[in-house]
Amino acid sequence: MTTLETQLLGNPLINIGIFAGFVVITMFVVIRVSQGGKKRAGDFYTGGAQFDGRQNGFAIAGDYLSAASFLGIVGAVALYGYDGLLYSVGFLVAWLVALLLVAEPLRNTGKYTMADVLSFRMRQKPVRTAAATSTLVISFFYLLAQMAGAGALVSLLLGISSGWGQNLVIGIVGALMVGYVLIGGMKGTTWVQMIKAVLLIAGALVMTVWVLAFKGFNMSALIGEAIDKTAADAAANPELPTFDLLAPMERYTDPVGLISMGIALVLGASGLPHVLMRFYTVPTAKEARRSVTWAIGLIGAFYLFTMVLGYGAAWLVGPEAIRGMPGGANAAAPALAYHLGGAVLMAVIAGVAFATILAVVAGLAITASASFAHDIYNNVLKDGKADPAKEVQVARWTSVLIGVVAILGGILAKEQNVAFLVSLAFAIAASANLPSILYSLYWKKFSTAGAVWSITGGLITAIVLIAFSPAVSGSPGSMFPDVDFSWFPWDSPAIFSVPVGFFLGWLGSVVKPDGDQFADQGAEMEVRSMTGAGAAAAIDH
Repeated sequence: MTTLETQLLGNPLINIGIFAGFVVITMFVVIRVSQGGKKRAGDFYTGGAQFDGRQNGFAIAGDYLSAASFLGIVGAVALYGYDGLLYSVGFLVAWLVALLLVAEPLRNTGKYTMADVLSFRMRQKPVRTAAATSTLVISFFYLLAQMAGAGALVSLLLGISSGWGQNLVIGIVGALMVGYVLIGGMKGTTWVQMIKAVLLIAGALVMTVWVLAFKGFNMSALIGEAIDKTAADAAANPELPTFDLLAPMERYTDPVGLISMGIALVLGASGLPHVLMRFYTVPTAKEARRSVTWAIGLIGAFYLFTMVLGYGAAWLVGPEAIRGMPGGANAAAPALAYHLGGAVLMAVIAGVAFATILAVVAGLAITASASFAHDIYNNVLKDGKADPAKEVQVARWTSVLIGVVAILGGILAKEQNVAFLVSLAFAIAASANLPSILYSLYWKKFSTAGAVWSITGGLITAIVLIAFSPAVSGSPGSMFPDVDFSWFPWDSPAIFSVPVGFFLGWLGSVVKPDGDQFADQGAEMEVRSMTGAGAAAAIDH
């Protein structure tokens, strides 16, 4: 064990103190802001739509800048160089699609969940069932990434290297996630996301300036140092795998695989349920646009920071040391913080990253629980007549179940790079949700059959191709490396599953049109999506 590893893992008192401080402060905020407003469904799901565009922009950044953005991308750049930047570019460009096509009309036509939009001018039960199923599946894949990052991060904080210890950490994170949702609902979760966004971006900015100052703010010199350090590690350990930081990895030399991942990253954000739900927490469409504009600025700045931090970690920490730490690549950012400012800065940065994970998993949990309670329980099982207090109670129990499932999945995925896991969630969202959302908003002839076929077909295609891809089995970095049942050659299925979603949406609408039975609802949806007329009344209902 190197000196770095010993010191990183040997000061658990400082680490646990700062970590506990973040938990206590954020829990206090959740309790304080959520007092007296949790009985109505609108308060629990959307925080009463009381946040302005700037606040929601910070909350969106806090929701979006997850463990994948901080831990995963910094680690990917540190170990693989150029390839890690692909995630940054894709994650950022995705917001332009959300801004131009989705944010405003979705806010105008929705109420609490994505299914409110899809079922607006269609038969409620089949569309809501399909949309809720898609939401739950996508939330699960995204939760895998966050829980894997949490296990690696807190294991690093507490000096836990055993598998059972990391499993226990993942279990604790799941319990805290459920606690945030049960106590605070969307209002408490939103405030935690805003606080976390400020802390995370500020911490990354400080580290970025610090790293660049070492090389006179010369990015080329920094990259050169990172390349030299990687080469030195490779020469000292010829038996270990090495990568050229300026050359593409083998998985991205195939143009089909590269394009497929790019489609998933660029289109996926506009189909992520927990991101879409954030548009309902603002009072007007103008604030929805404003919130996305703020989010783009904050997220764009942060991804520039991750590039510097990744190459800085490759230089100051080294690929070999990063691979040897609990969590592997996901430990690169905290390890860099240790080299810059010692144990205290490392603990602070890791604590901020942990707050990041808590906020994101809480947002995912409330989105998934809202989808089940509002779409399945209220509108499918109770025909839209459920008691609001009972509906919120069902949502809370659902969040508990989601916490259990997330813990079990996080244990299975704890060795995976979290940025890669999130890219799979993006692929499923782009395949199952985005086609039906765009058709619903912009195609008058889109029918109930088209929506159900699009969602289920895109979802099943994406999951099947992922299950039989090298991401799951047959390669050293897969989830099950000791077995090989892969026949699909690419990690991301988006280049095939996204067109399937769009094609099935068109085919179902042509083969089984709804006719004129929903003509009035279609006309209302067109007016509302473009003007916002009636949207506030629907949300207040």
